[in-house]
Amino acid sequence: MTQETVEYIRYRIPEDRSAEFLAAYTRAATQLAAAPQCVDYELARCEEDFGHYILRITWTSTEDHLEGFRNSELFPDFLAEIRPYVENIDEMRHYKPTSVRGRGSSLPTLYDWAGGEEAFSRLTSVFYDKVLKDDLLAPLFADMGPDHPEHVALWLAEVFGGPAAYSLTQGGHGHMVAKHFGRNITEPQRRRWVNLVQDAADEAGLPTDAEFRSAFVAYIEWGTRLAVYFSGPDVKPPAEQPVPKWGWGSMPPYRG
Repeated sequence: MTQETVEYIRYRIPEDRSAEFLAAYTRAATQLAAAPQCVDYELARCEEDFGHYILRITWTSTEDHLEGFRNSELFPDFLAEIRPYVENIDEMRHYKPTSVRGRGSSLPTLYDWAGGEEAFSRLTSVFYDKVLKDDLLAPLFADMGPDHPEHVALWLAEVFGGPAAYSLTQGGHGHMVAKHFGRNITEPQRRRWVNLVQDAADEAGLPTDAEFRSAFVAYIEWGTRLAVYFSGPDVKPPAEQPVPKWGWGSMPPYRG
């Protein structure tokens, strides 16, 4: 469960002070951007009443905010900028995210954008045909079962926002990771895998727009590098985890 906490600060700023208020927070934001305890921040202004503002700051934890940032060398400069507006604060509290979350349909999933189940089935069919003919990769897949390409298609479909068919029929992330134990995948093999899956995406007719392909390749890079790691000697299996969900952005940095 994430330890991140979201701080909301609600301001009521007179109209004649709004310009200086925004300028002050623009300067103060420099300190937030430099703070390792700060994940992200955003200052929003009410459309119905221009005097109302909400500052949202995501901190790595409440303790990191109160004990880390506030005791850091960055805080005095931050406080100096916002001090004139402390008296205008209506609320300043920390909130923990709940499990109620999701996306609306205005932004399509990568799964839908790619063309759904059929697109990923085409992709893995073309890809594994290439793999079995490749001198570098074929030895890794010498014992591949006939249903392996379809299992990978289910995995990729779920990762990119499609149905949870892989989780329901195969398991979570730990199940996929376990398939790589002891295989000692080399970096040249990983690179070949990445290149061939991109060639297969072209042949299978997956979208070629820059936004989709950059997200697609970002996952392929992330996933294959984990595969190399978990295929090595003396690796510690991870705790059971759900299948990762990949969107149009990128994954945050891993913190062990």
